[in-house]
Amino acid sequence: MDHVAEWTDRFVELRGDRAGGGDCPAIAGGLAVVDGLPLVVVGHQKGHTTDELVRRNFGMPSPAGYRKAMRLMRLAAKLRLPLVTLIDTPGAYPGLEAEEHGQAHAIAECIRLMGSLPVPVVSVITGEGGSGGALALGVANEVLICENGVYSVISPEGCAAILWRSPEAAGTAAAALKIDAASMLELGVVDGVVPEPDGGAHRDPAAAARLVRRAVVHAVRRLRGRDGADLVAERRARYRRFGSVDTSLKEKGILP
Repeated sequence: MDHVAEWTDRFVELRGDRAGGGDCPAIAGGLAVVDGLPLVVVGHQKGHTTDELVRRNFGMPSPAGYRKAMRLMRLAAKLRLPLVTLIDTPGAYPGLEAEEHGQAHAIAECIRLMGSLPVPVVSVITGEGGSGGALALGVANEVLICENGVYSVISPEGCAAILWRSPEAAGTAAAALKIDAASMLELGVVDGVVPEPDGGAHRDPAAAARLVRRAVVHAVRRLRGRDGADLVAERRARYRRFGSVDTSLKEKGILP
């Protein structure tokens, strides 16, 4: 919501999943106008103070959050509006109640739906992108990451606990996972890195938001006017490529 407040000309928030699950506070979104471009914007919301972080569940969505996101994605497709997602989550909420209400199914459906949207989709990892909880909002034609952002299938701590059975190996795990922005760009997982103000986005949040805004506007303008079927085919091909090994990456020493 900090980004929305800084770089939208007009914004109307839409709440609720319309499926009886209520309004998950870890996902926010709605209709926006940015630099004259009408968009649908959806993203993770964490907050600032301890009370707000707790109320927003530290940006970890419940199934209702992903179903709210899907409601907005379908609206984007219906109105033929580009979709922009802002990702900043350690992962989906792992609690028992979330599992009982279909957390895995909600994430899978969100990924499937994003893959089939006949409109331009741009995703930005503004902070941390953790596991399927992030990927559920990350199936895009163009994926960007902020300079100090991270994107990973699992947290370094979780990886260290599984493979090394020691939290002290988190640094080793992080290096092996290659979760930083530069590595993500080199591996082809993201398409661009958005610079941050000196010292990091937290030093000047408004300036950081403006840099993200500029990158989003450029990406949306590049994708506008493209045929919907071509956008879908390109998006699906992009993610299928992640399952194959590029021999050039081995030659460069990026992959073992």
